[in-house]
Amino acid sequence: MPFDEKHKISYNMTGLGAGVERPALRLTIAPLHHRLEEARKRIMERVELKTEKRAVLGKKVKSLRRQGIIPAVLYGHEIDSIPLQVEERELRRALSLAGEHRLIELKIGRSRKPHMVLARDVQWDVITGRPLHVDFYAVVMTEKITTAVPLVLVGEAPAASQADVVLLQELDEVEVQCLPGELIEAIEVDVGELEEVDQAIYVKDLRVPPTVEILTDPEQIVARVGWAAPEEVEEEVPAVPEEVEVIAKGKEEESED
Repeated sequence: MPFDEKHKISYNMTGLGAGVERPALRLTIAPLHHRLEEARKRIMERVELKTEKRAVLGKKVKSLRRQGIIPAVLYGHEIDSIPLQVEERELRRALSLAGEHRLIELKIGRSRKPHMVLARDVQWDVITGRPLHVDFYAVVMTEKITTAVPLVLVGEAPAASQADVVLLQELDEVEVQCLPGELIEAIEVDVGELEEVDQAIYVKDLRVPPTVEILTDPEQIVARVGWAAPEEVEEEVPAVPEEVEVIAKGKEEESED
């Protein structure tokens, strides 16, 4: 797999819900700066994953999955693509801890030098919920990467307590750039300041650590309070009286005579 020279990570965690839970919306929890610091500490915690080089390639990898072994691949900066295999149980554990935005310390066989990686793409079986394949992207800790970070609404919007008024999330994620060690799991958006209808929170209003740069257009709306759309009333189609069918049938019989 070719290396992206811009070091841009595009996450496409197909079926992610089967392996990693996303934060719930509208939470009332600790002050934002405390949560950001705790999130940074979690990012810095090591998640280890042991793998082995894989000799089985192509369609033959189905036999590995039947043994509870998941095919994977490692690629990245100055690294040739390396086919790997990992025990499904260990992979699930690592993904549940690391999610999309935490570094994984990937070990290959007996090699003493681990690779710091991100799970760039995980494919899941939509029926069984089992992982099918995973791409590991090796990062360089001293080089910035670009990735998408989810936005999570927290708190309660006072304006949304009015009748026929709703809170709308217009943007689910933003693109950020930072060093791998500064990655954050999510950006929390406090909607408690939305006190009036049509009031909005923009990308430029988001709070992130100084080491993280948001690349998304600052004028994009993240969340807003607006009037609920009126419900469409379906027109009732009048039922055709049974007598009409009887009369029509009678006329047909008369014409036959």
